[in-house]
Amino acid sequence: MKTWIRPFFKTVRLALGPVLLAWERLSRPRALARAPAAQADVNRQCQSLALYQFKTCPFCLKVRQEMHRLALPIAHRDAQHDAQHRAALLQGTGLSKVPCLQITDSAGQVQWLRESGAIISYLRGRFGAA
Repeated sequence: MKTWIRPFFKTVRLALGPVLLAWERLSRPRALARAPAAQADVNRQCQSLALYQFKTCPFCLKVRQEMHRLALPIAHRDAQHDAQHRAALLQGTGLSKVPCLQITDSAGQVQWLRESGAIISYLRGRFGAA
């Protein structure tokens, strides 16, 4: 029976993946409008952030939607198909669980934030509209 479980779920992921990606495009929220100087500051701050994600993961999709709503140009790192990104995620967190936000401070210290809810709360707290 176990020999059928993995292929079954792989088939489900392959079938639902394009649907999830289409839904992401169609339901994309309106981006937050900021003054050009404020957006430039946000863009600069986002250079120290990277989202490790799987393209069709529903939790990653939720985080990407919030990033779009807050107009955040955070780098996306595909930990599913890119071995280097997966290795960096494993080295930093010990797990290949996504979504995971890599936060690098001005001193070069790296912090990893897991769980979509925690990532969204962090992004809203740091970049949300006042």
